[in-house]
Amino acid sequence: MGIAAVAKAFGDIRAALAVLDAEVDGAGLEPFSEGDPLAGLVDGCLDVLAGAREVEAGLAGLKAKAAVKYSDTAWAVAGPDAPVVAQEMAVAAEIGCVLALGPRAASSFLATSHALTTSLPRTLAALRAGTISWQHAVVMADESASLDPAGAAALEAHFLDPDVLDPARGCPVGEMPAHRFRVKARRWRERHHAESIEKRHARSVADRRVEFRPDQDGMAWLSACLPADQALAGWNRLTAAARGLQGPDEPRSMAQLRVDIFADAVLGSGTPTSMDARGTAAGTGEGADVPSWPIRAQVLVTVPVFSLMGRTDEPAVLDGYGPIPASMARRLVADGADSFHRVLVDPRDGAPLEIGRTSYRLTKAMRAWLRMRDGKCPFPGCSNNSLDNEADHILAWANGGTTGISNLGQPCPKHHRLRHTTGWKPTPATKNEPPGWISPTGRHYTSEHQDWEPPHWPPGFLPGQRSLLEEALVQYLAS
Repeated sequence: MGIAAVAKAFGDIRAALAVLDAEVDGAGLEPFSEGDPLAGLVDGCLDVLAGAREVEAGLAGLKAKAAVKYSDTAWAVAGPDAPVVAQEMAVAAEIGCVLALGPRAASSFLATSHALTTSLPRTLAALRAGTISWQHAVVMADESASLDPAGAAALEAHFLDPDVLDPARGCPVGEMPAHRFRVKARRWRERHHAESIEKRHARSVADRRVEFRPDQDGMAWLSACLPADQALAGWNRLTAAARGLQGPDEPRSMAQLRVDIFADAVLGSGTPTSMDARGTAAGTGEGADVPSWPIRAQVLVTVPVFSLMGRTDEPAVLDGYGPIPASMARRLVADGADSFHRVLVDPRDGAPLEIGRTSYRLTKAMRAWLRMRDGKCPFPGCSNNSLDNEADHILAWANGGTTGISNLGQPCPKHHRLRHTTGWKPTPATKNEPPGWISPTGRHYTSEHQDWEPPHWPPGFLPGQRSLLEEALVQYLAS
């Protein structure tokens, strides 16, 4: 059949698209629901969206397979004497022209397609089945690029094989946005990379830089790549300073205040120029000094106790960022970083417990526990840092709800308002799992869960050796 079969298959797809288009327009042969046409159309459109997502993923897998097959065949036709660089450019150029991609995007697409078809079989299978999107597949290819074959297979298995020894918890990969999956995959990669994070971090520090990129409408981006603790501390300082300037007479949003404070700090005035909501200068900003405290972490840092003691180099976790080198965490301890909370990953660590219906307000320990449990706003796809989130009773206090960890969520301000002004409702939580969400249409969406792992033990010691653990406990409690 060959070319004729391909043409017929795509003709059938176009015909199916016409049918679906008519259904969305309400012009199908019969309504989604005779009894309640509007409610039926709501459910029908969501079903179309879900089906389209699966079909798009399947087509993306087909494109990847076809691109690699074309590339391999083109190389075979060119023969062994073809110049390597020139042939690579020729193949990428052909694919770019067919898909209307620029040279860089075409090469990136081809590289990802090669990774999927040669070393990421679970990812390709999930893409072809429609359970993950192309964007998820790109994340998997990116995060596994520097891993050896065994590491790449383990990364795939952790997120895509529910029967693996220690599978990912909470929301399945394909049900979370790809940018959230990148965060989780990066954290797993940092913990399991064959090369120490200390060595990789040392190399990356040498590449620190500031970049300038023009944008539209007379705007531009000024960004810096620097160690994570400094970057996150700077962000939190900007947030705190901006929050301190808010008030009834301040027209600027938080985003505008942050950038004005940042610009004045970089340009050397030290105080944020007063501007209107459009960014037009309106004064000198006198009396609105930026707080001058030294930059500190201002975040939770979870450090395995043996890593804190210097006996292992297991990564710590910086709240709002992810894994960091143990040396960075130890430095934060030595510098007395504000809001630093050390967590012993051990049953005897004195972690906050449920306190029941004894107080409406949360203790500092409970807020710290919520931040460690959730890591961010638990609403699906939200990346808002836990530092800016708001504690919220899942079952309202007025209705008999307790101020216990399993009855608390920490949505960001936007999703806190969504919960109390629309039909979106959180589901029950536990001490170790954040709440999920139920939409106004009744669909349930699972939240992301932290992928906690047991800490590493120093070489030569076994978990059963109580003396080392007791020594660690003594040192932890004394520090």
